[in-house]
Amino acid sequence: QVQLVESGGGLVQAGGSLRLSCAASGRTFSSYAMGWFRQAPGKEREFVAGISWSGGSTYYADSVKGRFTISRDNAKNTVYLQMNSLKPEDTAVYYCASTFNKGVVTTTTGMDYWGKGTLVTVSS
Repeated sequence: QVQLVESGGGLVQAGGSLRLSCAASGRTFSSYAMGWFRQAPGKEREFVAGISWSGGSTYYADSVKGRFTISRDNAKNTVYLQMNSLKPEDTAVYYCASTFNKGVVTTTTGMDYWGKGTLVTVSS
């Protein structure tokens, strides 16, 4: 029903920046709240950032607040995650997710669709 494809991951030096994109297709993208999650090796998947269907509300994990910015362009059916001042501990596979809820969702169990992920590696 909803397909999500992440892109933009790669290798970056600590202190650098990276911009992730999530392209959505299928049912009406603008009706869904979206979120970014990440999972490091051997760790649980954790919430990073979320945005409401309208883009009017955003929420960030404390670990990334002030460094990451989530945004969406519904005309392009795309959600972005601008990551600045990257740290080695940001290294993880980053997943885009969507929910039928219009408001921000911060739990993995609250999301309905997931992308395959894109790897972000931050070197020291």
